[in-house]
Amino acid sequence: MNIHTPGISKLPDNKAAQDALSVLRQWAQTASAAELEALTPEMKTLAQVAAPFVRDYPAGFTVDSAYKTGLPDLQNGPSSLIRGAKRMIQHVGISNFRLPIRYRTRDTGDLTLETSVTGTVSLEAEKKGINMSRIMRTFYRHAEETFSFEVIEAALDDYKTDLESFDARIQMRTSFPMKMGSLRSGLEGYQYYDIALELIEVDGVRRKVVHLDYVYSSTCPCSLELSEHARRSRNQLATPHSQRSVARISVELTGDEPMWFEDLVEMCRAAIPTETQVMVKREDEQAFAELNAANPIFVEDAARLFAQALQRDARIGDFRVVASHQESLHSHDAVSVLTEGPTFAADSLDPTLFKSLYHVG
Repeated sequence: MNIHTPGISKLPDNKAAQDALSVLRQWAQTASAAELEALTPEMKTLAQVAAPFVRDYPAGFTVDSAYKTGLPDLQNGPSSLIRGAKRMIQHVGISNFRLPIRYRTRDTGDLTLETSVTGTVSLEAEKKGINMSRIMRTFYRHAEETFSFEVIEAALDDYKTDLESFDARIQMRTSFPMKMGSLRSGLEGYQYYDIALELIEVDGVRRKVVHLDYVYSSTCPCSLELSEHARRSRNQLATPHSQRSVARISVELTGDEPMWFEDLVEMCRAAIPTETQVMVKREDEQAFAELNAANPIFVEDAARLFAQALQRDARIGDFRVVASHQESLHSHDAVSVLTEGPTFAADSLDPTLFKSLYHVG
């Protein structure tokens, strides 16, 4: 008599193999180092057994070209890795990397100043990203030179090439010192001006821009007249209100003649002479009160007076004047914006624009 025992000779199916693999991997999680080491290479692979990490820093490790070639670089990967809309990005790069830069000055020779640099390029729609550190490395190749717009142009040329981009921008911000004499006492002190140099290339056209923040006192003409009326009509002592005010002057440079930082500052002083003072004795304070009384201005006057000075200078093309009178009468500021030409024209305002014009001592 034949007895049949079904299933004894049946081969394991896919599910049985998966279950066995799962058991192996569960065992590997609790196995000792010796047990794991005893596994064959094939079993180690199946169990996904990794060598324990080395925790000591490998001070003697050196990187050769083959190792560098094998390093992953997701940021410069294929377009299939792009997340979100596959669109061109107008500005991508790094902001506020700082280094000492040597500048030419009109009156005092070269001057080394701490400078904040922003560098960006455009990114084509089909490119995943850029190597951000290349912007810094490219800029550092020029950092030992005395900076002018010619040097900034050389740096921009280099990182356009390094990053294979069409459009590029460099902006350099610093605080520029100038000696300022008092009005009557003969004292001198340093006034510091927030200045930025900007080089912009879009569609093969380059523009050179200088930004300057000029801080001054503004006496309200209306308040001055009302105070004088109280004195004349009622013998009532009254004082007009005045306040610290800031104008951000942005100019596009044209032609070959240099526009020195000192030139732009002096242009602003000529337009509105009530610049805040550095060194002051009593006779200077009295002189400043007289100077303010001789030059009362509304914020509208300030924008137009600066514009008048800028449009007279052949070195300046397009420009923008942003003025903020930070009122002592009101809880709000009085502001104005005046632009000349398409470079700075904009229908929408940066929500933080006027807030950024607040200057403290």
